[in-house]
Amino acid sequence: MAVGMSWLVPPVSARTAPRKPIPSAHDVEKSRQLARDRAADVGRTKAELAQADGELEDLNAAAEAAVERYNGERIKLERSQQAYLDTQQRLTEATRRVGQAQDELASFAARVYQDNTGYDRVSSAISGQGGPQGFMDRAGMVEVLAEQRSTMVRRVEAAKTVADVFRRQAQSALQEQTAATKNAEAAKGQAQTAVAEQQASIRRIADRKRTLEKRLGQAQARADRLARERQRALDARTDRKVRAGLKQADAGVDTANVVKRGATVAQAALDWLGTPYSWGGGTFGGPSLGVDQGAGTLGFDCSGLTMYAWGKAGVRLDHWTGTQWTSGPHVPLDRLRPGDLVFFATDTSNPDTIHHVGVYIGGGRMVEAPYTGSRVRISSIHRTGLIGATRPAG
Repeated sequence: MAVGMSWLVPPVSARTAPRKPIPSAHDVEKSRQLARDRAADVGRTKAELAQADGELEDLNAAAEAAVERYNGERIKLERSQQAYLDTQQRLTEATRRVGQAQDELASFAARVYQDNTGYDRVSSAISGQGGPQGFMDRAGMVEVLAEQRSTMVRRVEAAKTVADVFRRQAQSALQEQTAATKNAEAAKGQAQTAVAEQQASIRRIADRKRTLEKRLGQAQARADRLARERQRALDARTDRKVRAGLKQADAGVDTANVVKRGATVAQAALDWLGTPYSWGGGTFGGPSLGVDQGAGTLGFDCSGLTMYAWGKAGVRLDHWTGTQWTSGPHVPLDRLRPGDLVFFATDTSNPDTIHHVGVYIGGGRMVEAPYTGSRVRISSIHRTGLIGATRPAG
């Protein structure tokens, strides 16, 4: 019977493999804790990344502020140099007039001597030509000549006084030029230091960010990559919409002069997207080689780009955020039009701390030349330091 029933018992090799043990509550809690720890790591990493981005933004602002201080001192230096040249020309002319007056006085004295109108009155009355009547005639002439001499002496003194005034002005202008030169050099040195620190920190922060991004893992890196690709796509779409809107404005949809001029400015800035940032770069004709770290880079800095763009609309601005801020009426942020200039400062209550400017193109976005190592790009205006906007007049 046992043999007959053996077919009911499967061979060992055909038996089902042992099942894995069911995870215990401890195992479940452990796995959950690991997930929480990893989530916390991701959170800390994101916080560190945000801090790195904030540090980079502060460094960019400091470098831009230093570059714009240098641009301002350079404008002041050019003006003081012109003032010195002008006073030197006026001094040269005044000195010439002093010499001319002195020559006229010397010539007058020689004529008096040659005409014998200055010798002793008694001997001239007794033995002079024409007797007493001739003497009286000569005496009257002497008085006339004496008055003429006094007038000429006063003219010489007046010319000397004018020359002394211009000499003092020239000296003052020279001192101002010397001071402006020192200020420009000091500002340039500060800008060089700030930009060097910015570049070193960019490299340091970039290395740090790469390390932190690796810690986020492949999934987070992919999400970041997709976010960047999405942003680029949004930028491209915004760019197309802005360009289409600008073409409509140019075609006469709104023929108001301010809109047409703003469209010209915005389009001029958009034409140079992707152009390298160059410290001191930019002229009314387009990108140019900059100064110092920008000396080998053909491009724009922030105020060079805005100066060029508004130049295309026939308005000449200084290459400096300081005077661009005061180049026209300030515009409320809820009434911005394409072409308006938007400014950023380290202290939004103090325009003297303005360090950056961009060209508004609509939709809360602007074209800007951000900082050394970057390129002209489209960015949001809604960020730290937005102090206000100006619509240049001209």
